[in-house]
Amino acid sequence: MTNLNVSYLGLELKNPIIAGSSGLTNSIENLRAIEQAGAGAVVLKSIFEEEIYLEFAHEFRKLGPMDNNLEFLDYYDYQIKKDNLKNYLSLIAEAKKELTIPVIASINCTTAHEWAFFAKKVEDAGADAIELNIFVLPTNLSQTSEDNETMYFDIVSRVSSKIKIPISLKISHYFSNLGAVIRDLSFSEIRGLVLFNKFYTPDVDIYEQKISGSDVLSKDTDYKLSLRWIALMANRVNSDLSASTGVHDWETVVKMLLVGATTVQLVSILYKDGFSVISDIIQNMTKWMEEHEYESIADFRGKLSLDNTTNLAEFERVQFMRTFGEHK
Repeated sequence: MTNLNVSYLGLELKNPIIAGSSGLTNSIENLRAIEQAGAGAVVLKSIFEEEIYLEFAHEFRKLGPMDNNLEFLDYYDYQIKKDNLKNYLSLIAEAKKELTIPVIASINCTTAHEWAFFAKKVEDAGADAIELNIFVLPTNLSQTSEDNETMYFDIVSRVSSKIKIPISLKISHYFSNLGAVIRDLSFSEIRGLVLFNKFYTPDVDIYEQKISGSDVLSKDTDYKLSLRWIALMANRVNSDLSASTGVHDWETVVKMLLVGATTVQLVSILYKDGFSVISDIIQNMTKWMEEHEYESIADFRGKLSLDNTTNLAEFERVQFMRTFGEHK
């Protein structure tokens, strides 16, 4: 019997497929369907600090002039934050009642002091783990790369001092010394790293001559950056590695496991093809393992990581050699 079980963040998962944080993981109905399709765990939609303050700004514009006093605004700010957080905590509590798979909460804050506050509330609501989704675009020219990196360690330290459930950290590749940062973060208080964030990116409409948004969903070729860095860092870190962005089929799931990922997160393909794709991925992955006589994920996970390859250039070389070098 093929065994797909994996241990992630100290949690036992029946397989390495995780439904990643998105609007799809924001309702009990969808969460039930995700579990029914076979996912090993689910990450709830992030609670964004910006969403709370955007709602406050929206309500503020509707206030009359007599309401614009500091005491009233302080209360209004508190009430909106309380209501948003209450809804999120209710989702966690209900998900824990309805699901048998691990429920991982996700928080995304912009100010450091809010992280620990949200995290403690999430733990109290019953979440099995927390995924901290951290990224601030390094556009502040007065801050050094070291300043930006320190922020991540400070947030991890603040949150871990307040909670006991395991923490994973979802990061981007925007670091001047990415390998060292991944390594050092893995030796902090976290139990897992998710590589990498998928960001909103602006575009330009040349006909309307205005800024527009580009594709929100990932493409099926977007996985390669995550694949490279998981391969480079597997067995060199002190935490689990979860692959994210661009995973659209079972072949890519197997690739991520082969280079050393512990789990693989799906989002865009769930929007495109529905939750049944999870069942298809698990079925095809199981068939592939049987054909190659692997009894468990552990039998092949990390087989093609940097530590287990004899040709380091396959992962470390960044200039084109073979493809363009052979064409005259």
